[in-house]
Formats: sequence, C-alpha cells, structure tokens
Amino acid sequence: MTDADFVTETRTFYDTVAEEYAAHFPGLHGMTPLDRALLAGFAELVGAGGEVADLGCGPGRVTAFLAERGVSVFGLDLSESMLAIARRENPSLRFEQGSILELDLPDGSLDGVVSWYSTIHTPLDHLPGVFAGFHRVLRPGGHLLLGFQAGDEPRRYEEAFGHRVAVEFRRRRPEQMVTLLEAAGFALRSRTVREADEELGEPTAQACLVARKPPKPPTP
Repeated sequence: MTDADFVTETRTFYDTVAEEYAAHFPGLHGMTPLDRALLAGFAELVGAGGEVADLGCGPGRVTAFLAERGVSVFGLDLSESMLAIARRENPSLRFEQGSILELDLPDGSLDGVVSWYSTIHTPLDHLPGVFAGFHRVLRPGGHLLLGFQAGDEPRRYEEAFGHRVAVEFRRRRPEQMVTLLEAAGFALRSRTVREADEELGEPTAQACLVARKPPKPPTP
C-alpha cells in the first residue's frame, strides 16, 4: 500500500463514519478513569499555558479535556468531517486539517504533542518518520503522549457503523514503539499497559507511552 493509499483510506473512513463515531464515543466521561488520569498527568507535565498539539484529534474530545486543564492546545486531523464536529462542539478552540506524516509546524514550537491512537493506521515503515516529526516540533524538554492498541496482529474492517468502508487497525508491542521513539531521539518516561476489557468492547490491551525530548544541557 502506497502513502496515498493508506492516507486516503484513513481519511475516507473517518469522513464517512464521523457522526456515528462521535455519537458512539460521546466524550471522555466514557473513558476509563485510568485513561483520564494519564491525560490529566500529561497536562501537568506540560504545565499551564504549555503549547500542545493534539495530532489526530478526531472530534476534539481530548483537545477539549486538555484545554479544560489550562493547556494551550489545538487539534489537527486528516478528516474534515471529524474537524467539523470538533469545531461545532468546541467553538473556542482551534482545529486544522493536516497529516502527521507532514507536520506543517515550526521546529521547536511545542511543549507537548499528543498522539492519542493517531498512529494506529500508519504502516510500520512510516513510523520512524512520524516520530522524527514529533521530535522536531517539540522544544527541548517537551513531552510526547502516545496511545495505541497493543498486540501483534492487525485488524481490518470492511464495515463500521452501518457503512461499507475499509480501514486497517495496526497493533504494536510497547517495546517496539519504545525502540522507535528512542531511535528518534526521545527518552522514555512512562510505559502503561491496560489489559483487554471485553466489557468496554476492547478485545486487545491498550498501551500508553510518555516520552521526552531531552532538554538542552546547561551552558558551562
């Protein structure tokens, strides 16, 4: 699958199911307390007023959650349909269309990057470039929060929310992602794995990594 193929497939999927997706996942109150705690902890790491990009923001629920905790955050997503929901629900926040493959952001401009399940459709051979982009846009000492489905086998859907669509969810081993992040220049700060929970409709474990772009060494 070429770059254009998987990007187009992902955009088309979320453009098609956006309203149903947003209704099915109505907000972070439906998220587990552990996930909310991870996001709240990340907001504290970044600090009040910290500049953060929520990359792959979808309908903007994580963006809004972070903004409520004093973070200066904006959202970016491939899907204009998802962005329309995000703007409708959060008119005071900024949302832009874009791709994590080609971040149109200045070097060292952010205190934090959130990638909350936004790499799960990206083929493995593209992840080094994606993580290098995350590293580039962070200031020294800035933090990355990376959420993803843990596992080995991908799962492909040809139907979702009553629509005929096609998209592949790629699961990763946390140690594999740590290796890729370290190769991109990050230092791991936290690794969390929440086990599969059928009651929540999660057939696989969920992983979250917090990594940091090393600060500049002190001037002698």
